[in-house]
Amino acid sequence: MQSSSELFPVALIGAEFRGDLSEDVYRLKPGNSPDYTVELALTRLGMADHHGARGVPLILLPGSFSNRRFWYSPKGIGLGPYLARAGFDVWIAEMRGHGLSPRNKAYRHNRVSDYVRYDLPAIADFVFEQNRQPAHWLGHSLGGITLAGALGGHYLDQNRVASAALFGSQISRTYWPLKVPPVEWGGRLLLKRFSVLSGSRLKRGPEDEPIGLALEGLRWHGLFGRFGDAERDWWAGLAEVRVPLLAVAAAGDRQDPPWACRKLLEQFGSPVSEFLCLSKANGFASDFDHVQMLVSNEAQREVWPLVARWLGKAQDIASAVERTVLERGEGVPPGH
Repeated sequence: MQSSSELFPVALIGAEFRGDLSEDVYRLKPGNSPDYTVELALTRLGMADHHGARGVPLILLPGSFSNRRFWYSPKGIGLGPYLARAGFDVWIAEMRGHGLSPRNKAYRHNRVSDYVRYDLPAIADFVFEQNRQPAHWLGHSLGGITLAGALGGHYLDQNRVASAALFGSQISRTYWPLKVPPVEWGGRLLLKRFSVLSGSRLKRGPEDEPIGLALEGLRWHGLFGRFGDAERDWWAGLAEVRVPLLAVAAAGDRQDPPWACRKLLEQFGSPVSEFLCLSKANGFASDFDHVQMLVSNEAQREVWPLVARWLGKAQDIASAVERTVLERGEGVPPGH
């Protein structure tokens, strides 16, 4: 099959109409990481009857133990279809070994560092090739952490990022036992006996996670750990990120508490940022939890419209800056 890209091999593995939506599924083989068997599934949602220019691109990143179905159901319900119907060019990424992305040869050793350094840049390049506009990025939980890592590590070109939105994402919650080296070492020895963490057995979601992610998490939260890889300190690098930023937390989220989500937002250097806590105290119907913040009837009524408004606001900011730059004859500033 002829490649759908001039960057690297890309196969169109599905093209269907689902009600009023069109669904195109691509499988990318970037070949940019040490494991050349890596293939990444990327689903594009649009309107079935729309044949003109596509809207502004929006890339959705699911969290751990999850896949594209977090963002939309087979019946066409979810934040992804909602934003596609609002006019955005929606792309849904599935990480290595999740959903329609096959397990790579070194699947057991996959880490967030691999997603950050290799996979997100490849996804960004392909989306930009298909729609040459800066893209909005939205990540839930681990998806948001991965997005923050790619921005803080400067693996994503800020010139191609219209905005970033992080839902239930944090890296600052402290697990004090892991600060004791023997406890961390014991945890490593225990985890190395497994190849995956089972989402179904742990009742966390439909997908498994490679043990490499858990081992990486132990390192981040250890005595001398940091949010980064061997080459770059992602946490420190966030201070240089200038893209418009939205961080959303949920009052009922015990996994990623609001104070920790706010701390991640405050580490960014973004001149335009907004923090929102979904709680009864702030006028919402309930104290949302980690999943309900995006997947629930209440989220459909109260949260999804807020996301659309934020994206519109961020797009207006980006367009205004671009007009100013063009009028002044200057180069494009970081983040726009």
